[in-house]
Amino acid sequence: MQKFYDVRGPIGRLFVLLVAFGVFSIFAGYYTDWLWFRSVNYQNVFTTILYNKMSTYAAVFLFTFLLFYLNLQLTRRHMSDSGRPRRTEEGRDIIYLEQQFSVWRDFLEGPRARWIFLLISLIAAFLISSVSSGEWLTVQQFLKRVSVGISDPLFHRDLGFYFFNLGFYQFVYQTLMSSLVLLIITVCVVYGVGASASLIGGNWKSYSLPKGHIGILLVVFFLLKAWGYWLNFFEILYSPSGVIYGAGYTQIYADLVAYKAMLVISLAIAVIIVINLFSKRIKWILYAVGVWLVVAVVMQGLYPSIVQKLVVQPDEFNKEKPYIENAIKFTRQAYNLDQAASKEFNISFDLNIDDPANRTTLDNIRLWDWQPLKTTYQNLQQLRSYYVFDDVDIDRYTVDNKYRQIMLSAREIDQSELPAQAQTWINQRLMYTHGYGVVASPVNEIAQEGFPNFFIKDIPPRSSTSLVVTRPEIYFGERTSSYVIVNSKQQEFDYPAGDQNKYTTYQGKNGIPVGSFGRRLMFSWILKDYKMLISSEVDANSQVLMNRNVKSRIQKIAPYLRYDNDPYIVIAPDGRLYWMLDAYTYANRYPYSQPYDQYGNNYIRNSVKVVCDAYTGEMNFYMADASDPLIQVYSKIFPGLYKPLDQMPEGLKPHIRYPEDMFSVQAGMFSTFHMTDPYVFYNKEDAWVIPTQTTGDKQAAMTPYYLLLRLPGDSNPEYMLMLPFTPKGRLNMVSWMGVRMDGNNYGKMLVYTFPKQETVFGPQQIDARLNQDTTISQQLTLWSQSGSKVYRGGLLVVPLNTSILYIEPLYLQAENSQMPELKRVIVGYGDRIVMEANLTDALVSLFGKGANQPAQPPAPQGTGTQTSSVKDLVKLARQYYDQANQALKDGNWASYGENLSKLNGVLSQLEQTAK
Repeated sequence: MQKFYDVRGPIGRLFVLLVAFGVFSIFAGYYTDWLWFRSVNYQNVFTTILYNKMSTYAAVFLFTFLLFYLNLQLTRRHMSDSGRPRRTEEGRDIIYLEQQFSVWRDFLEGPRARWIFLLISLIAAFLISSVSSGEWLTVQQFLKRVSVGISDPLFHRDLGFYFFNLGFYQFVYQTLMSSLVLLIITVCVVYGVGASASLIGGNWKSYSLPKGHIGILLVVFFLLKAWGYWLNFFEILYSPSGVIYGAGYTQIYADLVAYKAMLVISLAIAVIIVINLFSKRIKWILYAVGVWLVVAVVMQGLYPSIVQKLVVQPDEFNKEKPYIENAIKFTRQAYNLDQAASKEFNISFDLNIDDPANRTTLDNIRLWDWQPLKTTYQNLQQLRSYYVFDDVDIDRYTVDNKYRQIMLSAREIDQSELPAQAQTWINQRLMYTHGYGVVASPVNEIAQEGFPNFFIKDIPPRSSTSLVVTRPEIYFGERTSSYVIVNSKQQEFDYPAGDQNKYTTYQGKNGIPVGSFGRRLMFSWILKDYKMLISSEVDANSQVLMNRNVKSRIQKIAPYLRYDNDPYIVIAPDGRLYWMLDAYTYANRYPYSQPYDQYGNNYIRNSVKVVCDAYTGEMNFYMADASDPLIQVYSKIFPGLYKPLDQMPEGLKPHIRYPEDMFSVQAGMFSTFHMTDPYVFYNKEDAWVIPTQTTGDKQAAMTPYYLLLRLPGDSNPEYMLMLPFTPKGRLNMVSWMGVRMDGNNYGKMLVYTFPKQETVFGPQQIDARLNQDTTISQQLTLWSQSGSKVYRGGLLVVPLNTSILYIEPLYLQAENSQMPELKRVIVGYGDRIVMEANLTDALVSLFGKGANQPAQPPAPQGTGTQTSSVKDLVKLARQYYDQANQALKDGNWASYGENLSKLNGVLSQLEQTAK
């Protein structure tokens, strides 16, 4: 009969084959990863991570293996000294047990015991070390640690201890404790099964060498347990159970006292066990362990509850006051809220709308919400079914020498949207490889029919301003996820040109060369694509472009950072396209700081700005906050990865944005931690909330929004991110928070509070007044009943001089149409609210005919606005002509006739102007 472990048999051969496949798969995975890291010039990052993972794993594996193997070898020597049962009438049960275990004892004392113990040691080492490689960063943070320069208020240790030392100590403690507990159990089982029934049913009070061996292990266990209690001292700084997050009165005078008592008792037990090794009094150990258990129940369970109920609760504020002060101070530090400059916004209701200083702000008020604008972009500029607009970004540019706020969206490709018959391997992997261009429109301009006024549109990109795109191909993007093969014998589809298609060849060098047959075999295996292996279109000069999703691509280089949810596309001055993404360092070890998420993280910094070329995929990581201790350590672990921010290309620096995710976290914290008086904080007398608003047809919390804003007292507008606050339980606006981001002012946070004696309407009150306005509400009802869907855009609170404007766009979408149209703009000021066709008319309604009106795009005759500029009329004529041609291609005869009619109206105006 063939033995199962005989490699010459079918089972043995199958086993060898499976092992070979496993080894090849692991090797291919690592090798492919190394090729990818090398292709993007970050091979040092790959080798650093791999080396540290393997070193950490090997160190833990070797330590655990030696610990188990040496101790198990020791059990072989002590088996004969473990005691034999006495053959008395009363000991019949022991004799029976001895007979049952005799077979196992002979086996463990035989020549195969060494191999058995070797196998047990290897299994234990594998179990313990299997999770250790994931802690390589913890080890490296400890080795490359830095000081923070701030000490905690309780133990007076530098915060670097909590960021870098404490996590490492806990990793070592957990590894040692897991190994020791498993070892004690293993040793007891070996002694019990292989050595002596007396350990199970004999005289426990008698001493033997096996019991001495176990005793030594228990000494180590209790010494280690004492160290664990010392580590628990620092855990009270993150206690969530008190009035504040962190160590309060009960944690310091009950929990900390309990940990100290348990530490002393654990050391005492260790000493008692050592003494017992000489005095041979086993019962002392039993008494000591019993005391340890009783004290643990009393000190760690009952005592803190008694202190909380009898000492703290009757006089809670006075007992907790110093710790509330700690929580306020350290939470504000952890989120940089202590750097926010607070000012009073002395609101007035005498706004001079004609002031030229307000022109830039009024010309850049965002009337387009990204959700309806994305739908409009898709319907007007998708052009082909396989093109997609995944998101709409907002940024600022100097356009025709004017500082403008622009909305942009990248036209990416999604091969899954190809017609079913066209979804071939050649098309999906070799031909349809990239998206093409962007669309861009100003935030405030409305063209005919309530559509955006495009600055950049169509394929190839056509620009009506100084903003141009010279390298429109998008190989890496937000929607892009599948791999492609470029530089093959098959030319790539570039863009559609009428009935013909244009083709191109990838010019970048950041792909992975396919190279030899062996490398192609590994790619086929890893990518699960056998066609790559057999395709005649792929040769050695072809390149594989992998990890093309910009966020996951960047995350693969630095997985220990947290990334913003919104990568945004940027048009560089030379016309190339880049993705910019904000990255955060974060930690859950800032003493007394309130966590901002469910994982307990209570420290965050926007320390890294990442730039990714949309064509080549080249990535650069820039250190945006050199004062952050975490990024200082990461830059030491990965030398050369993080570049100084001043090395960022000059053309990209003006597009650095303060991220919305970061600002949302800070605003959420500031709503509570603006209260710096401990009594006010304790009673939550001045708590703020982020107001809700109606967006679409749903109520939702306001999100931060960007504005080109001139701050009170300043002469020039600047790009800002802001959000208003309302008092908890009331609807009026109490303050607004903003962060600057132009030039040297980047990151400076401001909080403007309104005078308490003034009532300033909050967003919910504006919504309520809008619903109560008979003219507006009747019009909304009428539109909703006449086959149209009304979409209410997000409300903007716009500080202007020392006044406040409220602006909300209104979109209409017909039942038989998929395109929302911006049809009305609602503007509120003081106690008045109006709804007009555009912002200009709304401001005129509020402030009179002399109002400083924002620039509006030209409109054809019959729309209510006359245009005399020949340049504007020519531009509009071209727009209608292009739309008519597109409608003709799409077979939309109604739209074709409508655009011809509008073109005729513009030509009539041109004739009048020529006269």
